[in-house]
Amino acid sequence: MKSTRPRPDTAPGAGPPSSARGCGIKKRRASPFLTPPALGRRGRGLALLAGLCACTPATPPPSAARAHPAIVSLNPCSDAILAEVADPGQVLALSHYSRDPRSSSMDVAQARRFPATRGTVEEVLALHPDLVLGDTFLGPAARAAYDRLGIPVAQLPIAMNVADSRAQVRRIAALAGHPERGERLVARIDAALAAAAPPPGAAPVPTVVWQSGGIVPGEGTLIADLLRRTGFASFSAARGMRQADVLPLERMLADPPRLILVASDAHGDGDRLLHHPVLAALDGTRRETLASGLLYCGGPTIVRAAARLRQVRASL
Repeated sequence: MKSTRPRPDTAPGAGPPSSARGCGIKKRRASPFLTPPALGRRGRGLALLAGLCACTPATPPPSAARAHPAIVSLNPCSDAILAEVADPGQVLALSHYSRDPRSSSMDVAQARRFPATRGTVEEVLALHPDLVLGDTFLGPAARAAYDRLGIPVAQLPIAMNVADSRAQVRRIAALAGHPERGERLVARIDAALAAAAPPPGAAPVPTVVWQSGGIVPGEGTLIADLLRRTGFASFSAARGMRQADVLPLERMLADPPRLILVASDAHGDGDRLLHHPVLAALDGTRRETLASGLLYCGGPTIVRAAARLRQVRASL
C-alpha cells in the first residue's frame, strides 16, 4: 500500500551543530542489529535536527543494552506481522494506517495498544529506533535521511503471493530477533490454507473481487493466489487484468461470474454494491462480502482471509 508521507528536506553535514550538542542530541553509536553493509552507509549528517532541539530528548542508553531491536513500522502490512512476532516492548510505533478501519490489515483494537506514527523522519528519530520497517514506496529523500542519521531501514516489497508472504514473515521475525515466532506464524498460515482448500476434484468457482468504482485485483496479486488456493478462479485474472484495473459493470454483466465478492469497508460501500439493482438481476450469480482489509496484506491477514473464503465456498 502506497503511503503518502512528507519527504523532509535534508542536508548532509559533518556533524551536529553546537546548538544540537547543547540540547542533548548525540551521535548514535553503532547498533549491534545492523548488518555490515548498513554500517558502511552510516553518516554523520545530523544538521537537519537543529530545529528539533527544543523538543527532542537526550538519546537513551545505546541499543547495545537491548536484547532485541526496538522497531518502528511505517506500513500496515508490516504492522500486522510485527505485532505478531515481536515483544510488545520492541514495538516503538506502528503506522497510523493500522488505527483506521479503512486502511488497517489488523484488528484496530490491537493496533491501538501501540503508539502510532505518521512516518516523518523527525517523528521516527524521536523514538530512537534500532530499525525502521518501510516499504518500497519510501521516498528517496526519507531513505537518505535515515541513512545519514544512522538508522537502518528494511524496505519490504508488496507480497504478491503466499510464497512472498511467508518470506516476509520470516524476514521480519528474524529482524526482530524471534525467528521461531516467524515459523509459528508461517505454520498458522499454512494450516489455515490447508483447512480452506477445496475437496479433490472440485471445479474452481469463477469469482470477481469487486471494489468501489469497479476496481478489481487481477493476476499477480495476493488475493488472486488466495482464490486459487481456496477453490475459486479469479475472473479478472483470467481476462488478463492486473492490480487495480477497472472492470466495467457492462463487461461483467455481459459475461457474469458465478460469484461476486464485494469488498466492504467502514463506509458501507460494500453494502451499496452488494445490493446494486443491476447485480440483483443476475440470477445465476451469488453475491457475498469480503472485508477490504483482507485484500492487500499477507502474514496473519491470510489466516482471516482463508477462513472467510472457506466460509463463502461452503455456502455455495
